[in-house]
Amino acid sequence: MIEFFTEAGWAPLLIFLARLSDVSLQTFRIILISRGQRGTAAAIGFCESMLWLLAITQVLRHLDHPLNYVAYAAGFAGGTWLGVTLEGKIALGLVSVRIITTEDATLLTDELRRQDFGVTSLGARGLHGRVRLIFTIVHRKDTARLLEVVRGIEPKAFVSITDVRAVEEGYLTSSRFGRGGLWGLLGKRK
Repeated sequence: MIEFFTEAGWAPLLIFLARLSDVSLQTFRIILISRGQRGTAAAIGFCESMLWLLAITQVLRHLDHPLNYVAYAAGFAGGTWLGVTLEGKIALGLVSVRIITTEDATLLTDELRRQDFGVTSLGARGLHGRVRLIFTIVHRKDTARLLEVVRGIEPKAFVSITDVRAVEEGYLTSSRFGRGGLWGLLGKRK
């Protein structure tokens, strides 16, 4: 089958598509590793390496065609972009959201809880006086919805978001798992 593509002059397209696929998988695999999902990352790594071998074999067989080099490089660049874009759409993992406001945060915390976000709120002292700190951990897919609530009530609030590798205990919700979140579905972790 591969011989058909190379004999018909389709080698650059085959190289581009193989590289696009393997680099997309590579990008996604690295993200999974950073989130501690070793098994899935290993399976993706297997597919990624097979596709890379396919691409590099075609390049080495057809060193006399400069277009193959361009296809290889373009597939790499496109695969990087595609991998990051797909991961952003899938939005795997959890994020920790910290909200700092100088306003009374009662309305904000009540609305976040009404929207089924677990919230911890405490008073603190900032550079210009008293502030309210609000903490929550959410699925990345729910970040936009959370920020919409925050911006609707406290548009000047300082918000910082960081990735979370793991959580234990507590309350985590998501529309994917219903009330109580993943831990509610699986039971409490010890």
